Amino acid sequence: MNPFQNALKQLDRVAKVGTIDPNILLRMRHAEREVHVSIPITMDSGELRIFEGYRVQHSSVRGPYKGGIRFHPDTNIDEVRALALWMTIKCAVAGIAMGGGKGGVTVNPKELSKAEIERLSRGWVRGLYPVLGPNVDVPAPDVNTNPEIIWWMADEYAKLTGDTSGATFTGKPVGKGGSEGRGVATGMGGFYTFDALREHLNIPAAATVAVQGMGNVGGNAAKIFAEHGHRIVAMSDSRGGMYDQDGLDVTAVLAYKEKGGSLKDFPDAGEISNEKLLELPVDCLIPAALENQITKENANRIRARVIVELANGPTTTDADDILFSRGIMVVPDILANSGGVIVSTFEWEQNQKGEHWSERDVLEKLKKVLETQAQLVVKRASELKTDMRRAAFVVALERISSSLKPRT
Repeated sequence: MNPFQNALKQLDRVAKVGTIDPNILLRMRHAEREVHVSIPITMDSGELRIFEGYRVQHSSVRGPYKGGIRFHPDTNIDEVRALALWMTIKCAVAGIAMGGGKGGVTVNPKELSKAEIERLSRGWVRGLYPVLGPNVDVPAPDVNTNPEIIWWMADEYAKLTGDTSGATFTGKPVGKGGSEGRGVATGMGGFYTFDALREHLNIPAAATVAVQGMGNVGGNAAKIFAEHGHRIVAMSDSRGGMYDQDGLDVTAVLAYKEKGGSLKDFPDAGEISNEKLLELPVDCLIPAALENQITKENANRIRARVIVELANGPTTTDADDILFSRGIMVVPDILANSGGVIVSTFEWEQNQKGEHWSERDVLEKLKKVLETQAQLVVKRASELKTDMRRAAFVVALERISSSLKPRT
């Protein structure tokens, strides 16, 4: 499914449960600006290649555009449009003074050397720096980008503009303007959200958990949930996964993955496909990979009691309806995975003020934000007799609408 069409369907569904100004809904269907750039890169071989890059600046109603940059072979303008719209909603759900944006490059970074990735990263900035800035648009890491890549981008931006505050890019390495706690923020935020709602959802204190996706987010989530007493029974990467009802040694699994091993080959555990992992009878399912993993084709086979979305857009609207009718609660991405953008905003604030906060302070602030917003969203879902995704959209759109009202 086209992810942007899925995002627009989510907007249409909100109109059926909340009293939302139709003009706000119309504005949300259109980005304020879309930029498409060609990035010429000289490869290590001397060959010239042209890569396609994107930045969609969806809404600046509540503050500067905020959103990650992904390097992926399937990245295209519709995916980036959807992610930018979701970022607008996500920032509003979190109650932070940021708007929504997203960027990307159509590339398979596994096929590039480190030097080629650096040239591509700097090339993306050279193509887009006129529309970036600490009070305009503040990018961050996403799929297949990391603190080192963001540092190259921040360095290139400083060379081009003379702005050395570091506040134009977040997710930088600690010691180079990055925030403590940023690396674990999305996974930790997912845990804080789950923990705030666990009793409401009737999930046991020691839950069984399956995690699809072992990037930074999925790996950290598995580790964090295990550290808090939950039993991780399944984990997977892009090539497949493993399952053990008695629980996996998450530390050993992540060490194996770090050495280049595929999780499907992990010793002393049963092999499982990504598709079958989604259908396991667990207390909590965490999709932390890519979009459109839970659809109308498999929603009736989902047996988790709650789904905590740490990927962006893993559940389609058709699947949402099926899961809601079956009593399976979905903690939506726009709430569950907002820890990354919240701590990114903390990093932006620290850069602006010339401060550096401790990890303890950062995570305490993050926990407080997510506990408050999670309780608010579940309360609105109960009042509106709807699912948490539509309730979260209602909360976000009400805040956006309020920001548009003239101040007297």
